[in-house]
Amino acid sequence: MSGQKGEILAQRPSRLGAFRRAGLALLLLCVPPVSIITAFGIAPDAAPVDVPSRIVVEPLAVPGGEPAAQGTQTFISQERVFRGDTVAALFERLGIEDRRALDFLKGDSVGRVIFRQLVPGRTIQARTGARAELLGLRYFVSPGTLLEVDRGMNGFVARMRAVADAPRVVYSAAEIRSSLFAATDAAGIPDAIAMQVTRIFATDIDFHVDLRKGDRLAIAYEMLYEAGELVAPGRILAAELVNDGHSYYAVLFHDEEGKDAYYSLDGSNRAKAFLRSPVEFSRVSSGFGARFHPIFKNWRAHTGVDFAAPQGTRVLASADGIVAAAGARGGYGNAVEIRHGGSINSLYGHLSRFAPGIRAGARVHQGDAIGYVGQTGWATGPHLHFEFRVNGVHQDPVLMARRHEAGVLSAELRPEFDRIARSMRVQLAAAARESVIASAQ
Repeated sequence: MSGQKGEILAQRPSRLGAFRRAGLALLLLCVPPVSIITAFGIAPDAAPVDVPSRIVVEPLAVPGGEPAAQGTQTFISQERVFRGDTVAALFERLGIEDRRALDFLKGDSVGRVIFRQLVPGRTIQARTGARAELLGLRYFVSPGTLLEVDRGMNGFVARMRAVADAPRVVYSAAEIRSSLFAATDAAGIPDAIAMQVTRIFATDIDFHVDLRKGDRLAIAYEMLYEAGELVAPGRILAAELVNDGHSYYAVLFHDEEGKDAYYSLDGSNRAKAFLRSPVEFSRVSSGFGARFHPIFKNWRAHTGVDFAAPQGTRVLASADGIVAAAGARGGYGNAVEIRHGGSINSLYGHLSRFAPGIRAGARVHQGDAIGYVGQTGWATGPHLHFEFRVNGVHQDPVLMARRHEAGVLSAELRPEFDRIARSMRVQLAAAARESVIASAQ
């Protein structure tokens, strides 16, 4: 009997066991799935189940995964023209490697206009292919005129046409908290416009050392549109920079020769005879006069001013002139000497290399790139050694920049300039007020 009972218990579960299993099932239904997984994951002595496995490789179609044909890839790039730029230098910055395109521009009656009208601050845009060949080029010869170059089946075609949309004027303002570019970024002012600010006020402000927290910038500038689409920033029309409590103004106006130039409110041309700093965003590391020489370890007369700047920073001509010499020059390393009017010569030493076209006899204009900061010759670090000589006697470059002022507008042009300047001052003041209100909110 007992053996039969044992056989029955083995074959049929007891009623108590059934109740227990039903209760467990009900409990599992009430527990969240995550808890179940966790419970299974930490259960002790759980033997793995041997499941046979095999690798299955099946091809899958990936939508949109087809590589683009090499001939259909296009790239858009845009640059602004700097003083001293050449078409070849712009091609290099735009990533164009196309000798046929350069030769076409030189030989075409329309295309060669770009060589004569490379105006600093204007915009050039390129469309290139996968092999860096030029497919299309657009250059604003003036704010209202566009040079277009397109590559077709039969070669290049160049044409000039009027821009359909007139430039739109934008008024904006910014407060300096750390740097000029941080302030313009926060105000939504394009970097190309900020760079124009540094060039316009370069004769008064060294933007690396002179800016103060709380300085303010109010500005009116153009934005260029084509068929309703924003193409690029244009020119600055007027600007006010308040530095350490002093206001500096610049107003764009046609000078006596019909060229655009920036003037202060008193009608004086902002392009002073000499730049205060020939290096953008530098700092004075050693002034004019006696100093302890870092290499020879003795006191010597320092015949110029040293501007510390990163290797490769552009060096600009301080004023118009003729290059007297460009090459290796003893302790100066690679150096450029420029002959100006009035028996004045300027020298730029320790350059890493020279800008294209800089050689003896070349004519340069104020702000043109003539070389790049280096540490050739007797130099312990990258910097520019900058000096002036008047009748062969060394002079302090900083004092030279302060003493020489440019001319003023003629009496015939002053009424029209004063009218434009008054209007711009009102607009800039309004932009500054709106900026203050927006910051307070």
